[in-house]
Amino acid sequence: MPLIASIPVDRLEGPYRRRWWALLVLCLSLLIVVMANTSLIVAAPDMTLDLGLDSSQLQWVIDGYTVPYAALMLVLGAIGDKYSRRGALITGLVIFGVGSVMGSLADSADAVITARAIMGVGAALIMPATLSLLVATFPRKERVKAITAWTATSGLAIAAGPLLAGRLLEDHAWSSTFLINVPVVAIAIVAALALVPPSKAHDMGKLDLVGGVLSIITVAALVYAIIEAPHFGQDATAVAAAVVAAIGLAVFVWWELRHPSPMLDLSKLRDRAVGGATLAVLLFFLAAFGSIYYATQYLQFVLGDSPLETGVRLLPLAGAVFVGSAVTGWLTPRLGMKTTIIVGMVLGTMALFLLLRIDSQSGYGDFLATLVLLGLAIGLSVSPATDTIMGAFPESELGVGGGTNDTAMELGGSLGIAILGSVLASTYKGGLGDTVGGQLPAAMLETAKDSIGGAQAVAQQIMADPAGGVPQAQALLKAANSAFADAVSHTSLIGGIILAVGTVAVALLLPNRRSGTDVPPTTTVEATEAADGSVPVPVGD
Repeated sequence: MPLIASIPVDRLEGPYRRRWWALLVLCLSLLIVVMANTSLIVAAPDMTLDLGLDSSQLQWVIDGYTVPYAALMLVLGAIGDKYSRRGALITGLVIFGVGSVMGSLADSADAVITARAIMGVGAALIMPATLSLLVATFPRKERVKAITAWTATSGLAIAAGPLLAGRLLEDHAWSSTFLINVPVVAIAIVAALALVPPSKAHDMGKLDLVGGVLSIITVAALVYAIIEAPHFGQDATAVAAAVVAAIGLAVFVWWELRHPSPMLDLSKLRDRAVGGATLAVLLFFLAAFGSIYYATQYLQFVLGDSPLETGVRLLPLAGAVFVGSAVTGWLTPRLGMKTTIIVGMVLGTMALFLLLRIDSQSGYGDFLATLVLLGLAIGLSVSPATDTIMGAFPESELGVGGGTNDTAMELGGSLGIAILGSVLASTYKGGLGDTVGGQLPAAMLETAKDSIGGAQAVAQQIMADPAGGVPQAQALLKAANSAFADAVSHTSLIGGIILAVGTVAVALLLPNRRSGTDVPPTTTVEATEAADGSVPVPVGD
């Protein structure tokens, strides 16, 4: 066996023999990209207390990764298509590793956000490359299984990130959670060279750089406006970002519709199957990341769980993703792509509405059903949705197809934390202010209202007062826990309504086709497949 896989896919006779080993490498690369978010969510409480983060800074520590990740994927996916998909994967892994090391050495909010942004750039190279390499390497008859494994890896990462981070946080500072990625990156780079075959598009033409820049500006400005608006009210910066996003989107659509080789062929999104599947992916990750964001805070701040305990308690969600992924392989061919996706979305909506019963007396058991249902929903629906999206793109645009799917995932996750996180923060602030307003000095009150972590820090200060500070501190903690529980319930209502409305929209958009792989006739990879299932597409380095 050669040390480096050097024969391009298009020069192979029949399917690539080591394609399942290559899939393992692609899934390993995906694993660390998703883990980078889920592990940090568990480490966020420790980071909040250590760095004195307010709620806006905490959201930016998380979204500092997801904003460049979401904004750059279309462009970097197209660059990978044109020059080298495997090269894009390896370059992304290197950048991701550098950002991880920087994060482990950071000692301020700005330094952490910078490191996370660098990791986001690396992830924007990795994510579309994994999906485009998967589609280019696997014959059509095996591709659904491969995409299902790729999707299930996200479920593993949801649990593996918090679990590994929690174990590290038992004995080390939050900065150690960044180092989880470093050995995995090293292994993935070596394995990619040995097992993943070279691949790139043929006769792709010039890159649509103007469309790429417009997409970056639009996505980045949109998420910035959503994150910052609740913290600064009608602040000119947030309003300006919203205006830039709206203008950017309009100009992007205008440009792409007129460009001979657009960055994103918008006719794909006009197709009901692709448009509905893309919206479904976005909404699933909005609900998943938004709910995990506040559920982990409740488990750690209100229930007092350690990071490791929190990671263990997220395991049912990951297990449910695996179960859902296994079921969807049997269910989708029988019921059709549309029915499977809608069933998953209904389960996800039910999962969020179950959190309406959360109050200050709630325990882990009140979150368990939500975690299981949400995991089943993701496992059932994301795989057929992803397969539908990728099946609509020709070989020369596999990176763009992967970028479209992955942008929906990351934009959904980013919007989930931004929208639901902002609703959570504003509801908590109002509830605590109504309860303890006038009972604390102004500075302490503002700190306590900013986040539940801030309230606990203020309570510790009050408790140190020898003049009977303990009862006052306990009263503050009780009020903060109650306000946060009410905020979780209210935020879940908003999230559930968003997902319910989205479910109706997706149901109206998706066509009544019987298979998740049945897409409209296009110049897709499958159109060139031979009868034996091989993929003689014109790709190669």
